[in-house]
Amino acid sequence: QVQLVESGGGLVQPGGSLRLSCAASGFTLDYHFLDYYVIGWFRQAPGKEREGVSSISSSEGSTYYADSVKGRFTISRDDAKNTVYLQMNSLKSEDTAVYYCAAAPVPLGRLITEYDYWGQGTQVTVSS
Repeated sequence: QVQLVESGGGLVQPGGSLRLSCAASGFTLDYHFLDYYVIGWFRQAPGKEREGVSSISSSEGSTYYADSVKGRFTISRDDAKNTVYLQMNSLKSEDTAVYYCAAAPVPLGRLITEYDYWGQGTQVTVSS
């Protein structure tokens, strides 16, 4: 069974940076997971609904960024490691949330309900 594991969360001051990682496992080494699945990053702050942050599809060669993070966050992938990264720069207090990565089969991934696999989440706290 496919497993997604996030890492890289923590406490950072406003204006700081973090890099989140989403590592996929549970398949043979010659299976190019990122060719078949869109990887999305979502976040959920206390008392708020879960929202999409960014996504990447190697098969489609496309990326997506929410308006609130555009220009500050960068999503990337390492196909050999079956890992997707989210580089977060110029962090703001409003970025504080639990961040989740998830996988949706290509060409889906536009709606949160289309994501089949989810990581456990990693806490990002932006505070002085």
